[in-house]
Amino acid sequence: MGYLLDANVFIEAKNRHYGFDICPAFWDWLLHQNALGRVFSIARVGEELDEGADELAEWANSRGPAFFLPPDVATLQPALTAVSRWASRQHYAPAAVHTFMQAADFYLVAHALAQKHVVVTHEVPAPTGKQVKVPTACVGMSVKWMTPFEMLRVERARFVLGPGNPRPRSS
Repeated sequence: MGYLLDANVFIEAKNRHYGFDICPAFWDWLLHQNALGRVFSIARVGEELDEGADELAEWANSRGPAFFLPPDVATLQPALTAVSRWASRQHYAPAAVHTFMQAADFYLVAHALAQKHVVVTHEVPAPTGKQVKVPTACVGMSVKWMTPFEMLRVERARFVLGPGNPRPRSS
């Protein structure tokens, strides 16, 4: 079992909690966990990140298919069909289903279903007819999901200043 990260995990980390300039340890942790076969995302998420044309896009582009997993059509097709069938049978507006099935979210849930991974996202379930949310699709497909903070706690990630690093100034 591994973790598949949604695009919003990377975007929120860069823009808020774990900016490259203030918490490089977060990004190092992701790479270390990826090397251990524990943390990934999918190519479609990498493509979304690339659209930002910023530091995050550069970071994602330098990771390649070892981090942003390419689709394995033979393994993925039954899961795509199952997720599509689930979304179509819910009470979503047809436009919401169409939007979901064109987005990386659809592929993220299908990858997790096919590979028995946990989806990591900042989204929260919202069973409305206007938008298919990743956690709602995960619940519908019996795919485990959690927030990035839950993942970090489960994995006991620690971003601690070492002896050679500057300490915060006291007031």
